[in-house]
Amino acid sequence: MSNYVLVAGAWLGSWAWDEVVPALREAGHGVHSLTLSGLAGKRAVPAGRQTHVRDIVDEVERLDLHDVVLVGHSYSGIPVGQAAERIGERLARVVFVDANVPADGESFVSTWWQGPAKLEAALAENGGSWAPLTAAEYDGQGLTEEQIARIVSGSTPHPGASLADPAVLARPLGELPATYIKCLLDGAEPSDDVAELLAGGQWRLVLMDTGHWPMFSRPDELARILLDAMGR
Repeated sequence: MSNYVLVAGAWLGSWAWDEVVPALREAGHGVHSLTLSGLAGKRAVPAGRQTHVRDIVDEVERLDLHDVVLVGHSYSGIPVGQAAERIGERLARVVFVDANVPADGESFVSTWWQGPAKLEAALAENGGSWAPLTAAEYDGQGLTEEQIARIVSGSTPHPGASLADPAVLARPLGELPATYIKCLLDGAEPSDDVAELLAGGQWRLVLMDTGHWPMFSRPDELARILLDAMGR
């Protein structure tokens, strides 16, 4: 039995995995979907330097989990990638779901694909938080109107301090046993940093013909991929 720890991306909480969890549990695995500090039901909890990494590590240690499959979606790939090396032998595999990946000394803001200044301005305009996307901004991502409405209604502002938090890595990320899931409606190719990690030989690439939020658009397919990541 593996223990899947599921961490959703910006603006989302543990609820984002509700349609993925049943298939993993039916296959006999432990499943622990996690809400990060400052989001959803933990919105009142401050999030600063390394808070989200500690959220993940603390959950694994508190529950004394072993054979852990850490799953990080979008932004959460950054804290998940750091937590993966910190839990040591407890880790079985890390899965990045169309995710950002950490680079030592770099943050989500510093590597933002539209440029750090644009994201920094967006945070400043919203009192230091990153405002959730509007419904129109989910167009073209393989989501139904009902799925979009669910995401929008459940989203909360993302704490900006976590986005500007530089990653701390003790060893090369490419040494971790990892699967990277690329969602093709959000871009046909992995980003350059991910492509370099995939070329190292330890990482596997899986393609999904859907958008950036597959836990909503293709939950059953995503669950199968997560199970296959462990060869089960």
